[in-house]
Amino acid sequence: MSDVQEWARFWLTAVILLLGLLFFAGAVLGNCRFAYVMNRVHAAGMGDTMGLFYVALATAIGAAGVFEAVKCFLPLVFLWICSPVSSHLVAQIEYYTNQHLYDHMTRL
Repeated sequence: MSDVQEWARFWLTAVILLLGLLFFAGAVLGNCRFAYVMNRVHAAGMGDTMGLFYVALATAIGAAGVFEAVKCFLPLVFLWICSPVSSHLVAQIEYYTNQHLYDHMTRL
């Protein structure tokens, strides 16, 4: 590859990686600011999903070959399976143990 292509790949990788870190920062901010558990689960789940995707995409773009790029997405597949399951379990625990669950809900 030429020098220009290497620099373009470097900057594209850097921008996408920063975008993923921005989503992670949003998830952390959502976990700190929201008071209710279900809102925290939603913020963490959505932020982690998008953040993981962009970080894996950035590492795949920065990888040397196709095989290394595929290996960057394998942990993503595992975490995309585990994250919704763990979020669902936390939501189930909240549903079955919170006696004042309906105090947090509003009717339209």
